[in-house]
Formats: sequence, structure tokens, C-alpha cells
Amino acid sequence: MLVLMNVQATPAQVANVIKHVRERGFEPIELPGADRLAIGVLGSNPGSIRDAICDLPGVVDAIPVSKPYKQVTREWHPEPTVVDVSGVNVGDGSFVVIAGPCAVESREQVLATARDVADAGATMFRGGAFKPRSSPYSFRGLGLDGLRHLAEAREVTGLPVVTEVLTPADVELVSEFADMLQVGTRNAQNFALLEAVGGARRPVLLKRGLSNTIEEWLLAAEYVVAHGNPNVVLCERGIRTFEAATRNTLDLSAVPVVKSLSHLPVIVDPSHATGHRPLVPPMARAALAAGADGLMIEVHPDPENALSDGAQSLTPAAFAELMGSLRRLAVALDRQVATAPSPMRAATPG
Repeated sequence: MLVLMNVQATPAQVANVIKHVRERGFEPIELPGADRLAIGVLGSNPGSIRDAICDLPGVVDAIPVSKPYKQVTREWHPEPTVVDVSGVNVGDGSFVVIAGPCAVESREQVLATARDVADAGATMFRGGAFKPRSSPYSFRGLGLDGLRHLAEAREVTGLPVVTEVLTPADVELVSEFADMLQVGTRNAQNFALLEAVGGARRPVLLKRGLSNTIEEWLLAAEYVVAHGNPNVVLCERGIRTFEAATRNTLDLSAVPVVKSLSHLPVIVDPSHATGHRPLVPPMARAALAAGADGLMIEVHPDPENALSDGAQSLTPAAFAELMGSLRRLAVALDRQVATAPSPMRAATPG
């Protein structure tokens, strides 16, 4: 429920409403906005106290929030959320590009790729130190050494680092090295992990689950926000359907749908969605045209010999060409591709 206060409500009246909400066993959250002052009320059946709250001084109305996800809906937070990832803003209208290898394979591979994508204009660097793989015999990452390589790549290029966290026990360790924690598609409904990253100090990149509806995806984000972390970026990465021509089915319609329902930023991963290198650039451009806040692109210096997802990884030259086409398209759409922090002013997680 949202309690709407009079624009001239006094601090004492606001405090009185908060006190009454708590006394009735619900959780109040102040929601100051540009055009209104509201108090969110969380708990089971908050509508039961609506009449009592509406009678308090300074209250204009108390309206139910119709969606099962409360804090990530635009009913709760009308203005778009901007997530700051160590100096890179996601959701401010610019178009961010996260790029890098699927998996961290070696220090040399990571540093070379980081330099290549930074030179081409990437905004953030991605790489998996811990890899969830369908087969237990596939390469599953370098673990702690991989995290150290990613941190060194940030020092060299200034690009904030995004990497996946697999278990609640890993959150603290990964947070020491990464600027942003990725929750992958296989963990999109791992509620213990969602709660753990909700308590973390880092922004969260939440990928859509393989077969998640949009409502399930937003409810997963609600877990993170409800546990104290409002800095969530959603990532559409394709869903599992009957179609076998591509790795997954990229649901670009989800971008405007989610933006109409939620205030959280939305980016697109055309690499995992299509699974085929030639399909990545056209779908990347389509994501920009659909209104996405950014992209996540897999880039590898030698895709044919990559230890993970080489078939969908762009070469550095192909990535540079894609960045050029994105800049030209952005101009036509009255948008701008974001720039990355320089190495001298890049923020280091602490």
C-alpha cells in the first residue's frame, strides 16, 4: 500500500503516520519524490489499516499496490532508477556496453581482452571467474585467481568489473573484487542467493531465468530490493522456447514491457540469447532501438579456441565494428553511448 501525503505535510505528520504503521505491525518506507511524498507500507494485507491511516493528519489517500512485486513497480517508484556502478550510470538515458569473455581463462587473455574492449569504447568489463556449466566436465573458471585477474584488468583500463556469483557463501569474496555482482539465469530463482546479494554492498545484475515469466523475473528482483539493495539492473538474455534455430529466444518485447512496469534499468545480452556470432550485432542494434539501457556482449581474442561459449563470442575487431554502428544508430535515436571512467578516476571496490 502507498500512503500519499499532502505536499504541505509537516515532518511531525509524516513521523506520526510512520509510527502508526509500525504500531500495527507493518513496515513503513519513506518514498520522497519530485512530485509527491509517499510512505510505502509492506506486510501481509496492509489494506486492513487503510481507513485508520487515511484519518491521520496530512494523509491525502492510501492506495493499494496491485502488483505482487511491490518495491520494483512504478506504482511504488514512478521515476526511473539510476544504478551507479563505480562511476558508470545505468538507467540515466545513456547506453552502456558491458563486454568481455564468457570465462576468465588466463591473466594474459583477460588483460588483452580488457584493453581491446576498452579501446573500442566498452563501458564495463565482464568475465566469469566462477562458471555454472551444464556439464560437470566443462571448464568452470579459475575462481579466486580469476577474480584477481579481473581486478587487475580494472586497474589497467578503468572499466568497472561485472562477474557472476554462484552461492551465498561466495558473495563476500566476490564483492571484494567486483564492482557489480551478476546473478545468472540458473540462479534467477535461487532465493537464498537473491537474499544474500540483497545484503551486499555491490549493485546487482539480475539475468532473466531460462523459463521465467516477466512477473517471476520482477519478483526475483523484489527479493534483492526487499533485502536492502535497491541497485538492481535487469538483463534480458533470451528464454527457452521450442525454437532450436537459436540458443534461446530473445524476447526484445520484454524491454518496453518491463520499463512500463518497473523503474529498474534493463539491458540485453544478445550473445547468450542467440548463441551465434553473426546474430549478435543485429540483435544488439535492435536492443538499442527497443529502448534498452545497455548491452552485455561476449568478446574473446580467439573465439575458436575459447573454453566457454566461443561460438557466440565476437572477435575484438568485430566488437569494435559493432560499437561504431551502435554510435551511429544512437545518434539517429537521439541517444548516446556511454563512456567509461578513465583509469585515473576509476573507483576501486572497498
